[in-house]
Amino acid sequence: MKIGIIGGSGLDNPDILEESSDQPVETPYGETSSVITTGKIERIDVAILSRHGVNHTKSPSKVNFRANIWALKHIGCTHILASTAVGSLREEIEPGHIVFPNQFIDFTKQRSSTFYDTDKVVHTPMEEPFCQESLQILSETSKQLRIPYHTNKTIITIEGPRFSTRAESHMFRSWGADIINMSTCPEAGLAREQNIHYASLAMSTDYDCWKEDEEPVSWELVEKTMEKNAANVVKIFLHAIPQLTDWKDKCSG
Repeated sequence: MKIGIIGGSGLDNPDILEESSDQPVETPYGETSSVITTGKIERIDVAILSRHGVNHTKSPSKVNFRANIWALKHIGCTHILASTAVGSLREEIEPGHIVFPNQFIDFTKQRSSTFYDTDKVVHTPMEEPFCQESLQILSETSKQLRIPYHTNKTIITIEGPRFSTRAESHMFRSWGADIINMSTCPEAGLAREQNIHYASLAMSTDYDCWKEDEEPVSWELVEKTMEKNAANVVKIFLHAIPQLTDWKDKCSG
């Protein structure tokens, strides 16, 4: 078993690893967002990749998702834990809370969303897009650590890099989306195509712009909340990773 961590904003710190070293990987899809840092957490092999680049230089639409997922698979990752900043579309999901989504809505418009677009067509089942075992372990860990969290939520991914209009935000709420970001899709679907157990750890940073009695989302607000709460995400990772197993569940990993 090998765990890949895809770090979102502020959560790609290699210092959490023992015996760490950088491992560049060449892929058929071009360069990965960053060099992959490998090491161990309690004797478990772990690889960390920075989704937006080490200095956050890649906008969501420019992230090479296929290269990132292919590289993690190539070096032997069986699981991926992906951290991401999200906006809340529900009042009960407060800024600073952790969310473990179990469904996604892909509202992106210009990203390569499959590895099977040349030689053959593969229709990948996606009724349960996230690894159920990983989600259970992550949520139980959050409960043990007394970190506020939510489960069984739907995340919608928009193209970005702009944030939603108020009309769009209300529309997404009417569709049943609970949180919103710019990175889960096509990342989750690509991981499924590579038979990798994928789970997302989403940190609510704001109320998007639907909630008019709250400050509307801005990059400065996102960064501020992430800086305050990134330590909680690291705690969850450090406690949850030793509990992961290679048991095969519904995600066909």
